[in-house]
Amino acid sequence: MEPYKNDYFDREVCRPYKHKGGDCGVLLVHGFTGTCAHMRKLADALAQRGYTVHTINLPGHASSEDDMSKATWQQWLQAAKEASLEMMQQVKTFAICGLSMGGVLALLVAQQMKVDACVPISAPTAVQNRLLPLAGLCAPLLPRIAWGPGTERHAKLDKTYDFGYSGFPTAKGADLHKLIQMARKNLFSITCPILCVQSDADETIWKGSADEILGGVSSSVRQKLWLHDVPHVCTISHELPSIVDAMDSLMQRVHQEKAQQK
Repeated sequence: MEPYKNDYFDREVCRPYKHKGGDCGVLLVHGFTGTCAHMRKLADALAQRGYTVHTINLPGHASSEDDMSKATWQQWLQAAKEASLEMMQQVKTFAICGLSMGGVLALLVAQQMKVDACVPISAPTAVQNRLLPLAGLCAPLLPRIAWGPGTERHAKLDKTYDFGYSGFPTAKGADLHKLIQMARKNLFSITCPILCVQSDADETIWKGSADEILGGVSSSVRQKLWLHDVPHVCTISHELPSIVDAMDSLMQRVHQEKAQQK
């Protein structure tokens, strides 16, 4: 597929969203080549349950692939950390949640900052495409990689919220690989409650990713939500209610335990 025109993302669901709710707050971070539209249905559902919710667009996303080519993994991580710090100042209980690369960023934030809960969704500790580690070397010969046609499962996603690039600058695959390796290396430093969400039909990430994350962290509260027959971007699938219920349950538990400690 060819790159989308620059005005393709000029719509409300692709813009950062902020909702002021109660003392529990959740930051939602989209994935590689995605936009906050992929997190908007989850944001709305959590807002309806009384949460303070923010979504962000990572640098180089929701604009053009040319902009993405100029962004770096350091900028992506810094954006997630700055947005986390902003929310921490507004709520008493804070969780970071991310989809795919956003889930990797959530793990890194939980490693480097004091958060109350972490929810990686479809977060890879490895991907099924074994060429990812070679992206930097391939870039001069193949500067852009287009996403392939979706499967039958993709057709069932809510297209009202399915906005992301049709491909990506090959060199940025190296940035994604770097983040994954960093997150895997320091999983042990995560001590907060964690909920890993993954689908048995995820065609993008290694199927053992959630188990590796849960096996590597030092958290006393480790939960896994295993989804069925939905693709990688499960936040706009029919399994969304299951994700919302699991997150709500974890957050309420964390919030109550934190209140009792005071």
